[in-house]
Amino acid sequence: MSDAPKLKDFFDAPLVRGIASDLARAHRAFDRVGFVKRALAGLDQLELTARAWHVAEAFHVHLPQPFRSAADVLVASLGPELESTEEFGLAPLRYMPHVFYVQKYGLDDFEAAMRAQYELTKRFSAESSIRAFLVRHPERTYERMREWAGDDNVHVRRLVSEGSRPRLPWAPRLRAFQEDPQPVIALLELLKDDAERYVQRSVANNLNDIAKDHPNLAVEVCRRWAADASPGRTWIVKHALRSLVKQGHRGALATLGVGGKPNVTVGRPRLTPARVALGGELRFSFELTSTGKKRQELLVDYAVHFVKANGGTKPKVFKLKKLVLSPAERVELASTVSFEDLTTRRHYPGRHRIEVVVNGFPHPLAEFEVRKGRG
Repeated sequence: MSDAPKLKDFFDAPLVRGIASDLARAHRAFDRVGFVKRALAGLDQLELTARAWHVAEAFHVHLPQPFRSAADVLVASLGPELESTEEFGLAPLRYMPHVFYVQKYGLDDFEAAMRAQYELTKRFSAESSIRAFLVRHPERTYERMREWAGDDNVHVRRLVSEGSRPRLPWAPRLRAFQEDPQPVIALLELLKDDAERYVQRSVANNLNDIAKDHPNLAVEVCRRWAADASPGRTWIVKHALRSLVKQGHRGALATLGVGGKPNVTVGRPRLTPARVALGGELRFSFELTSTGKKRQELLVDYAVHFVKANGGTKPKVFKLKKLVLSPAERVELASTVSFEDLTTRRHYPGRHRIEVVVNGFPHPLAEFEVRKGRG
């Protein structure tokens, strides 16, 4: 059994005492002893997010009231801003309770809460808390986010695109934006030429969210953005369309320059081993041959029809390669499929099959058996 530390243990006694020290430096009357006692009571029995909420409730008991005064203390207690956009480690999690506190107790003091989130997102992220304000104060919050889209700080700009994502993982969905994403698209228009990949990635993820509910609208936006695009915007478009490309959406493929049914044949499949054990992997290859009279731009993926617990199958598409083939040109492509269980996918024995997907059009490749037992 592994002795590796668990993520939830990031919120431990030394961290709580450290937060208490930060608050005491910012507010001389802060009851450091009482805060630590309350924050640690039952903390070790909770998971990560629950621990952060638990500490946030201790803020509510021990910070000065009203919220505006508490927010002033929180902001004054903050450490240095993040200096980069990559490789943060776990350190920014320190401010998760601060964000949760603002999310729950700042809803009735808009300006103080906005000021706190503006500072917090430079050190952690306020993408979770800002969503509560988009629901409670939709117009005021939206206008503030429009202002922040032009901020000098990259983390503030990213908050605009990340906080407005209709389907942000691990957060309640923004139903109004799912139904009508036009206000979100207007925000993304302000960020589509941001120079920072950190913001570009968030913009692309937001558009990918929109594509799940409004695929044709997302393609229309990407097609417009792709015209005379900078390298950064080109990257956004490609990344934003990734889910639609996996689904073989014709408009998405055409936007990336690989639309239309390809003139190709798929043959000479090779699978090793013929029967795969659960926990093992399948190695496969095939030949792709152009039968067209002109050079063709091809986006080649493959779909594995995994057996589910009920005995049915469900395909999952994997990226393979983008290439150009001249008339009669042939290329051999290969990949592997792992049958190790993941947190997002469990594997079951039974008859599986693979399709090669070229420009969104499926070509059956082979079937194979997955059996019980490892190795």
